[in-house]
Amino acid sequence: MKKLSAVFFILFACFQASAQNFSITGRIMEEGTENGVPSATVLLQSLPDSTQVDGVISDFDGNFNIPGIPKGNYLIKIQYLGFKTLYKSIQLNQNLQLGVLELSEEATALDEVTINARRATGEQKGDTTLYNAAAFKTMRDASAQTLVQKLPGVVMMDGALQAQGENIAQILVDGKPFFGGDITTALQNLPAEVIQGIEIYDQKSEKAQLSGFDDGERLKTINIVTKPNRRKGQFGKTTAGYGTDDRYLLGASINSFNEDQRITFTGLSNDINLQDYSSDANSQNGGGGRPQNGIITTNILGLNYTDNWGEKIKVSASYLYRKRKNEGISSLFREYVTSSDSDQTYAEDSRNTRTNQDHRFDMRFEYQINENNRLVYRPRLSAAFDKENSGFLGQSMNADGPLNQTENVRTADNQDYDLYNRLYFSHKFAKKGRSFTISANQGSHANKDDALRRAENQYYQPEERTEIINQNITRDRTGFNWDVGVSYTEPIGEKGQMEFEYEIGNRGDDSDQLTYDILNEGELDYDLALDTALSNTFESKYLNQEVELGYQYKMEKVRFQVEMEYQMGKLQNDQTFPQPFDLTRTFDAFLPTIRFDYEINDNTNFELDYDTDTDAPRIDQLQSVIDNSNPLQLRTGNPDLDQSYSNRIRGRFRTNNPDTDHSFFLFAQAQIVKNTISNSSFIADETTELANGIILEKGSQLFLPVNLDGARNFRSWMSYGMPLGFVKSNFNINGGLSFDRRPGQVNGELSFNNSQRFSTGISLTSNISDQVDFNISTRGSFNKVENTLNPALNNKYYNQYSRLNFSWIIWQGIVYRLDVNHQLNTGLSEGFDINFVLMNMSLGKKIFNNQRGEISLNVYDLLGQNNSVRRNVTDIYIEDVQNNVLQRYFMLSFSYNLRRFSKGTDMDDYNEIYN
Repeated sequence: MKKLSAVFFILFACFQASAQNFSITGRIMEEGTENGVPSATVLLQSLPDSTQVDGVISDFDGNFNIPGIPKGNYLIKIQYLGFKTLYKSIQLNQNLQLGVLELSEEATALDEVTINARRATGEQKGDTTLYNAAAFKTMRDASAQTLVQKLPGVVMMDGALQAQGENIAQILVDGKPFFGGDITTALQNLPAEVIQGIEIYDQKSEKAQLSGFDDGERLKTINIVTKPNRRKGQFGKTTAGYGTDDRYLLGASINSFNEDQRITFTGLSNDINLQDYSSDANSQNGGGGRPQNGIITTNILGLNYTDNWGEKIKVSASYLYRKRKNEGISSLFREYVTSSDSDQTYAEDSRNTRTNQDHRFDMRFEYQINENNRLVYRPRLSAAFDKENSGFLGQSMNADGPLNQTENVRTADNQDYDLYNRLYFSHKFAKKGRSFTISANQGSHANKDDALRRAENQYYQPEERTEIINQNITRDRTGFNWDVGVSYTEPIGEKGQMEFEYEIGNRGDDSDQLTYDILNEGELDYDLALDTALSNTFESKYLNQEVELGYQYKMEKVRFQVEMEYQMGKLQNDQTFPQPFDLTRTFDAFLPTIRFDYEINDNTNFELDYDTDTDAPRIDQLQSVIDNSNPLQLRTGNPDLDQSYSNRIRGRFRTNNPDTDHSFFLFAQAQIVKNTISNSSFIADETTELANGIILEKGSQLFLPVNLDGARNFRSWMSYGMPLGFVKSNFNINGGLSFDRRPGQVNGELSFNNSQRFSTGISLTSNISDQVDFNISTRGSFNKVENTLNPALNNKYYNQYSRLNFSWIIWQGIVYRLDVNHQLNTGLSEGFDINFVLMNMSLGKKIFNNQRGEISLNVYDLLGQNNSVRRNVTDIYIEDVQNNVLQRYFMLSFSYNLRRFSKGTDMDDYNEIYN
């Protein structure tokens, strides 16, 4: 009884101690306005020693809340780029509501003489890089993408937007999702002139945001903070154009903002290869510079909605419909990894007409039940319908001449459905740092393919013969997955925190592939006979459980976290046709994680992460059924596959000097993978019979996924940016080193494709005025490839991409635009060393009193040199590919910029928009 009383006494004492903690709330606003200040830094320091106790970021209405603070004397310090720092001392002995705290703009004045200094481009706050949009000049009607590409460390690489060496995964607007992660659509639907600031950071997962314990799942994120006086009104752009060869363009992007409620509509119809509506007159491929492969007709309808339903509910949702027809022609030359004395190559010419229809719906629903309980629900639904009409002619050769040849014609109807539901709930206890979080995920998937394929195969060695294949191939795959996780965090001392986590999940997939031989084919009907050698019914289930214990230690400038996870997996494969077969595999693994963050000073940050992970094989890698889409290159699955195990270490260094506007970013990552799923290639030296009576002719290949060790890679990237005052521009230099070691297997022999790459680039972006804008960049990469099994494949090649984007309002609203892209290739296969210049140009005239309209004449590919060439390096071959692209056309177009903001807009804002 005494022991029980002691326990109750201790619990009561703990409750009493936790009950003495209070909260501090308030709202930060711009002085003299009704505009809240989002993303302001609120620091709480103890008095009299000024030790930092806590810190938060204001929400997008300027509100902040600091819970769980013991009574005492404190200093509130509020900082925001472009405003004076605000200090306020408080005495805390109860929950404290500070009301409105006003920030005044920073200005330097001496009597009646105002000193106009250069605006700071940005600053580094921990792991977040903040940029002041006003410090980067753009044309009046420029898009957000034009502005973003001026930022230090932001580049377009291989058609993807990258920041600080990593691909951008999502765009937020005022902290809320915008078009469900579609980067190009999001950036093209916002004009640069409504942007106040841009934040670049790694957003943590929903679970980590709720629990406060980093789980390592992060998305490279750009958050666009809009100007407070641009959050109420309608703005956007519409374009219509018609040109030679019946080329046409109809597009619109309309935004209706009413503070928290944001509605955006986008629509596009064109046959000039635009994949998203762009407000940039010369844009192709979302401003990436490189042309889209094929001749593409696209129709798009999109809608994005964001709002707050009362004080506790935040909702964002988007829907996008896209219909696309692509008429593509390509040729490739492939050198296979073989033994050093038996080189083999493959050449292919193909044509492909595909019509895709995609529906995608995304939503995020957040319910702040009360101060301590929050619920987040994220559904996602997608449906895709694809019709294919394709054909190719492929030929394999070796030193003795042609081995075999196939001519294929294929029509197919494919359907894909995916549904995801993600649910998160978090409860924060009165004691700071103590929390409970539960997450639940569910997914349903269905894929249905129905194809008709006819092939004429010719085999030349050892003797010439011809084979005709006429088949109907159906594939029906369904999948269902779920997982549930719970985590509990507990503070350890003043600066430490422990987390215990348990997760369980299951993934089940069914795949039925049936191949029928077409017999007695007539004009209207035919007979079908099941080919059992090419048919299979297969099911796979993967049950996974994880138990994790972690510890996190936080100081003012240092955060350290270590976790140990034990994982148990069970993979069950069941084949019911053509022969019954089952195999159960069990896996276990220890997965340690270490994270270290160091804020060296206010504008310099260093991060170091060590992660381990496993990757289970997919259903298409497991199902043991022959895929003879290309009769010269058969493929099959392997139900004996193990899961892979990877070790990764990653470091980041960021520094930004707001006084000089010099910035430096460094990113490096190394990874070693055990049991990576690679390819085993069997090349038949003579006619060989495989299982189920399938014949592999001489020179033909069979590819099988296998587990191999030795895979490793290294990648690094750096960027240094600075302003150039004498030309009012921003200069950026970047570079990187990478190394990839890809294991493969050829006729039972282990091989490694080792590729090294060194790249460097420079860019110069103007910061002159809204009348003149340019962006000059060039990036070159030197590549070296070595193969351990076949040194004859060793080679070196060089690529360089250069771009000039120039816009100039010459006089009286006359606008000249020039976009030049140059590609240089050396060291590729014969016929693929193609150098070309893609030049786009337009001349326009602003019309109407407010110059919101423009009539322009555009020419695409003025020099008629447009082309597309690329090299791919894999574990079993090196290939060069060339695709058809859109050629020269002229177009006359009209565009109109909609700008209608609330009456609260002041005269300076009015002049900025309309004059």
